[in-house]
Amino acid sequence: MRAVLDACVLYPTVLREILVGVAARGGFTPLWSARILAEWQHAAARLGPAGAAVASGEIAQLRGLWPMAEIPATPELEARLDLPDAADKHVLATAISAQADCIITLNLRDFPRRALQAEGLQAQSPDAFLMALWLDAPQIVEQAVDAARTATEAASGRAQPVRALLKRAKLPRLGKALE
Repeated sequence: MRAVLDACVLYPTVLREILVGVAARGGFTPLWSARILAEWQHAAARLGPAGAAVASGEIAQLRGLWPMAEIPATPELEARLDLPDAADKHVLATAISAQADCIITLNLRDFPRRALQAEGLQAQSPDAFLMALWLDAPQIVEQAVDAARTATEAASGRAQPVRALLKRAKLPRLGKALE
């Protein structure tokens, strides 16, 4: 499965670490555009220069791990698309250009089913996407979640119960299933 990761699922960190961890274990092929990564960089910069610097390093790491994941979306393709939020047309254009199967986003309203079906695509929340993967390949998802939890515990210096961590990462169904 080929999935475009919207900026809103690349930032915050725990959600991104889980998605990237599942991808690294062969669960799916992650895709994005330079503009999607720039949106992540912009969001992280709201935390100040340190946030921007961390995001730059994480973006460079992703580009190194998946050099073929960055797909350009042409302005001509974007121009023919119609979405409720015109600022999201580049995400759909990236998915079309990449011949993706789906777009993983927290902003499902911005990607109406009818508009995506016309392009042979669907939008899914990260929770629904990961739940489906977990039902198909539980070990891959559980390993990615455990790695993200371990990293979060190391960074925070305190225990991170899985259900609470996943709820904060906007993965409540997955958290309940893994509890």
